[in-house]
Amino acid sequence: MGNEMYRDMAPKQVRSLIAEEKITGATSGMCAGFAQANLVILNKEDAKEFEEFALNNPKPCPIIEITQDTYFTSTCAEKGNILSEIPKYRIWKNGQLAEEPLNVEKYWQEGMSCFLIGCSFSFEEALIRGGIEVRHIALDRNVPMYRSNISCKPSALGKFYGPVVVSMRPMTREQAEVAIEITSRFPRVHGAPIHVGDPKFLGISDIMKVDYGDTPVIKDGEIPVFWACGVTPQAAIEQAKLPLVITHAPGHMFITDLLNESLAQGG
Repeated sequence: MGNEMYRDMAPKQVRSLIAEEKITGATSGMCAGFAQANLVILNKEDAKEFEEFALNNPKPCPIIEITQDTYFTSTCAEKGNILSEIPKYRIWKNGQLAEEPLNVEKYWQEGMSCFLIGCSFSFEEALIRGGIEVRHIALDRNVPMYRSNISCKPSALGKFYGPVVVSMRPMTREQAEVAIEITSRFPRVHGAPIHVGDPKFLGISDIMKVDYGDTPVIKDGEIPVFWACGVTPQAAIEQAKLPLVITHAPGHMFITDLLNESLAQGG
């Protein structure tokens, strides 16, 4: 059954189950129709430069909401608790992954800022409506993600830089053409693919060796289709080596109260 049992549930209800640690897995396919978001939490002194980095790289880092000195959302959800309503988090210390807890309330520090960044899970519903199987949802797995050879535009002071991380969905070439048309309507959640076909173009030597997520299942006649991914900030955080940063674990998102269509062009 997997995530299918949560497909038609309201975001607030699923977030409550997440806060109670009754849901701890990846969120793809949950709460059909509602947008999901990636997370980055930084100390006050780093937040402005990270915001600049995100604005410099709108394809992988489209900002949906920023909260300052509070961990409750207002735009994405009414008083959504960012510290407990994501199934799994990552704690980064000096650029190293230190822990993957289910709740990060004990790590909160006064003055921190939370960045909620658009997620490609938001356009997957539109792909399915368009007749395209989203393989990782069909198999109840996490989406495959890779560090590409495309460099982000660094922040002016150079603290934040690194590769664009990409997510991949296999499909036929004909489906890819439809997927480009569908996802181009969603620039606030990564938009159209950045590459279709040979993964070596992105510096990926072995498509079966992921950097994040689960190994893909690619059928005969299918090609990989790559989108910019909101895990990109985590690669930049590794480079920045900050004392403390909190992020979501890849594939484990904050489920918002925003409709996916509200993030589409004309939405």
